[in-house]
Amino acid sequence: MIERISNPSHTKAIVEKYQFAFQKRLGQNFLIDQHVLEKIISGSEVSKEDIVIEIGPGIGSLTQYLCEAAGKVIAIEIDKQLIPILEDTLSSYDNLELINADILAVDLHEIVKPYAGKSIKVIANLPYYITTPIIMHIFEKNVPIDSITIMIQKEVADRIKSPPNSKIYGALSLAVQFHADTHLVTNVPPTCFMPRPKVGSSVIRLTKYKIPPVNVVDSIKMFKIIRASFNQRRKTLVNTMHHQLGMNKEVVAQSLESINIMPTIRGEALSLEQFAMLTNVLVDRGLI
Repeated sequence: MIERISNPSHTKAIVEKYQFAFQKRLGQNFLIDQHVLEKIISGSEVSKEDIVIEIGPGIGSLTQYLCEAAGKVIAIEIDKQLIPILEDTLSSYDNLELINADILAVDLHEIVKPYAGKSIKVIANLPYYITTPIIMHIFEKNVPIDSITIMIQKEVADRIKSPPNSKIYGALSLAVQFHADTHLVTNVPPTCFMPRPKVGSSVIRLTKYKIPPVNVVDSIKMFKIIRASFNQRRKTLVNTMHHQLGMNKEVVAQSLESINIMPTIRGEALSLEQFAMLTNVLVDRGLI
C-alpha cells in the first residue's frame, strides 16, 4: 500500500527533506488528517468518470486521494518550490498533470477544452486570503464545471450560506447562491493542519446551476445593485440607491412598491429573488 502523504510524520519528513519554508503570504497549511481527506473525496462525489482541477495541491496530501478516485487530475500550484516535491511524492500516479501557475492568471477554458463533454470538478484547499476572488473567478468566467468542493475559512462558509437579515449576509452570499447550490460537507478544526491556522475551516460543495435559480434580465446590473446595497448596509435601499447609483429616491420607492417591497427596507433584508425582481423593474423603466 502506498504510504499516505497526509500522515503527520510523513508530512514533516517531506518538509524537512526539501527544507521547505512555509510562506505565510500564500496561506500554506497542509492537511494532515486522513479522515478529513476521505470526507472531501466522498463529499465531492468524485469518480473515475471525472476530470478534477485541484487548486493549490501543496505537497500532494489531497492530490494523492484525488488521483486514486478520479480519472484525471490537473493540479495547479503557484509556488514553484513545490513542483519538484509534487513530482517526487506523486511519481507513482500517471493520471496527474502539474501546472505551475496562478489560478487567477491561467485560462481555465483552455485547460478544460480537451475534456469537453466530460464531468469536470474543481477541488481545493484554498488559501483564506484569496478565497472569494478564486470562487468568483471560476463562476464569472463561466468555466464549464459541475461543482467546486473547497476547504475555506469557516466564517466565509457561514457567510456564503447565510440568509437575508443575517449580520453576515452580503454580496458574497448572493453571488454564490446565484451560481450554485451550497452543501456543507464537514467542519475542520485547526489541529488538522500543519502548520495550524488560527481559525476553524469548513469544506463546502458548490454544485453549479445549469440555469440560474432566479429570472433576471441582466445579472451584471443586478450585482451592481447588490454591491451598492451592501456598501451602506445600514441605510435604507432607497437612500443607498440614491447615494451609490444616483437614482431618484421617489422613483426607487415606487419601483419597490410595484413588487410589494416596503420603501423603508434595507438591502440586507432582500432575498436573491427580490433583487432579481427589483433589477427587472429598474431595467424595464430604463433606470439602470
